Amino acid sequence: MTAGTTIHSELRINSYGSYLRRRFGCRVSKVNVDGGFTCPNRDGSRGTGGCIYCDNSSFSPKETQPLIPIEEQMAAGMEYHRSRLSSDKFIVYFQKYTNTYGPVEKLADLYRRALAHPDVLGISVGTRPDSLTPAAIELLTDLAREHYVCVELGLQSMDDAILTRINRGHTLAEYLDAVQRLSSRGLDICTHLIYGFPGETRSGFLKTARLIAGLPVNSVKLHQLHAVENTRLAQMYRDGSWQPIGIDEYVATACDFLEELPARVTVQRLYGSAPLSIRVAPNWNLKNNQMWYAVINELRRRGSWQGCRLASEVRAA
Repeated sequence: MTAGTTIHSELRINSYGSYLRRRFGCRVSKVNVDGGFTCPNRDGSRGTGGCIYCDNSSFSPKETQPLIPIEEQMAAGMEYHRSRLSSDKFIVYFQKYTNTYGPVEKLADLYRRALAHPDVLGISVGTRPDSLTPAAIELLTDLAREHYVCVELGLQSMDDAILTRINRGHTLAEYLDAVQRLSSRGLDICTHLIYGFPGETRSGFLKTARLIAGLPVNSVKLHQLHAVENTRLAQMYRDGSWQPIGIDEYVATACDFLEELPARVTVQRLYGSAPLSIRVAPNWNLKNNQMWYAVINELRRRGSWQGCRLASEVRAA
């Protein structure tokens, strides 16, 4: 295997955890908090009903509730990661719904309270491409002068027809505009992607890796489309209008994607899961690390690694 120093020789990818360890010299974990935000695709400003797959309880720890002060949420999360992973420092992740969708005064209060903890190195802010006001970007830029700040943009698909079909409420053009406005400000940019939407093809999805390759994106999160209770997608599964992809298809596509993803881009996530009590389909019953190693083992079987197709193209040229 010939790859740069960012590609772990065993993992065959540039993992986000390894990146944080290189950057900060210690073990760093992300701690989820709920800042009490909503979403413009739910309250009517961009749409109603939300994305067809969205139920935030599927990925929100029970300790993160908006009525609990974020300091208490942080304390619970940090204690969990200290005992489980022996983490030294933390990034506070504003995860649920759209975490720049509110008055800039609210944003500043929450972000600064998170950063006030001596063991917190920075924040990661989950948001949408259509919810980044100039004031919010200026606030994030100001915080990034002294702290690590990552903005996590939910793109999910680069196909506008799919975005419409899943009731996403924004376009590819809005995502590209958001990336441009966030670039060169000292911020990390993470892009969220999902594979397996109705009507999506593997070749169509792989175009997203080529898109990311040409953008100032620092990291990606990827997971399979899965249905949870109380969503339109769950109804579609039950009435037969949507069938989830199989695990072999997902692993193969994730590897294809990684092979076309530049080595400079870190990988934060390769799998999404939901509590058994609300999970509808697919039921792969894997833990996150099991999916990571399913992907890694397939890369090993292929003799490939993240970015190897790009390296091949360079040599051929």
